[in-house]
Amino acid sequence: MVDAFTGLEWLENTFHTQFQKGVATAVVTGLFLLVLVSHRRLQSWISDRSRALYADIVATILLFGAGGLALYVAVGVWGATEELSTVLSRFDPEGTFLPRVTASFVMVVMTYIVWRFVRRLLHDVVASSTTVTKHQEEVSNRVIQVFIWSVTLVIVLSIWIDDLSGLLVGAGFLGIVVGMAARQTLGALLAGFVLMFSRSFEIGHWVEIDGREGTVTNISIFNTQIQSFDGEYIVVPNDVVTTSIVTNRSKKGRLRIEVEVGVDYSVDVDQAATLARDALEPIEEVMDVPEPMVVTKQFGESSVVLGVRFWIDRPSARRRWTARTKAISAIKTQFEEADVKIPYPQRELSGREETDGFRMQLDEPVNETTARGTTSRRPSEDD
Repeated sequence: MVDAFTGLEWLENTFHTQFQKGVATAVVTGLFLLVLVSHRRLQSWISDRSRALYADIVATILLFGAGGLALYVAVGVWGATEELSTVLSRFDPEGTFLPRVTASFVMVVMTYIVWRFVRRLLHDVVASSTTVTKHQEEVSNRVIQVFIWSVTLVIVLSIWIDDLSGLLVGAGFLGIVVGMAARQTLGALLAGFVLMFSRSFEIGHWVEIDGREGTVTNISIFNTQIQSFDGEYIVVPNDVVTTSIVTNRSKKGRLRIEVEVGVDYSVDVDQAATLARDALEPIEEVMDVPEPMVVTKQFGESSVVLGVRFWIDRPSARRRWTARTKAISAIKTQFEEADVKIPYPQRELSGREETDGFRMQLDEPVNETTARGTTSRRPSEDD
C-alpha cells in the first residue's frame, strides 16, 4: 500500500503543468482505448498459434491491466493522492481495503477467464453432437454462467464480510418467500428447461398447442412464441405447453394431406382411384416417396367417398394449402375428361304399395272458414 502511494506521489511531483498532466492522461487513455479495440484481434492471433485458454488469459490480463494503469496514472497525475489517502484512512484504518480490492479484482478476472474457457469447451462439445441445438447450447451457457458467477459472488462477499452465516440464512428465507410468491413463474421456468431439452418441437416447426396453430418463432425460459398463419403473435406460457397436447406437423420434415372426393355409384372405383393418382403426378409439391395412394372410405348418401392421400416436404401452411388446391383442381379436371361423375347430394323418395304410393292434391278448394290470409268485402255498386 505504501509503495502504491509512493508511486502516486512520484507521478504528482513529475507532472507539474496542466499541459503535462493533460498529455499524460491522454496517453494512458489512448493506450487503454487501443487495448480495448485490439484485444479481440490479439486474442484471435494467439488462439490461432496456441491454445485458446492462453489467448483468453493474455487478452483478459492485458485489458484489465490497461484499465487499471490508466486509472492509477490519472489519480497520480492530477494530485488525488492525498484525498485518496484521507478517504482510505478514514474508512479503512487497519489498511485492509486495498488488499481486499486486489483480491476481489483477481477473483473477477479469474472468473471471467474460467467462464470463457468453459463456454469454449461447451461449444466444442456441442459442435460434435447432433442432438443439441443452438438454442439449447445458449441456455446451457446461461445456466453455467449464472452458477460460476454466483460462486464468485459468495467468495468475494467472504473477502469483505467475516461471517456469512447470517447473510446465507437470510438469503435462504428470502428464497423460500420468493418461491412461494412466484410459484407460477418458477413453474414456468422449470417447464421451460424441460421443454428445451425434451425436444418436442424446435424453432421453425409448425405446431398446434392448446388449439393454437402456427410456426414457433422463439422458445424462452418462461414462454413459447408462435406466429399464427394470420400474422398474429401468440405467447403461450411454458407450463401450459407442458400440460397440453402438442401436435408437431413438421417433426419429420413432411406432412400428409388427404382430399376426399365422391364418385357416382355407377363409376368403376378402381378406375377412379387410378385417375386420381395420375392427376397428382404433375403437381410439384407432391412427393414421389411415399407415393400417393387412394383408399375407399365409405358409402355416402349419393356417392362412394374416396380419400386421396399424398405427402409434401418442408411443410408449412402455405405449401399445404397450395398443394391441396392444386390437387382438387387436378382431380376435378381429370374426372371431367374421363367422364367420371362427381354427383351432387341427392335423395330418393319412394312410397309403399299398400298406401297407393304418393298422392298429390293439386287443386284443393279453398274453405272460406279455414283459409288463411284471405279477406272478404261487400260488393260495391260497380260489381
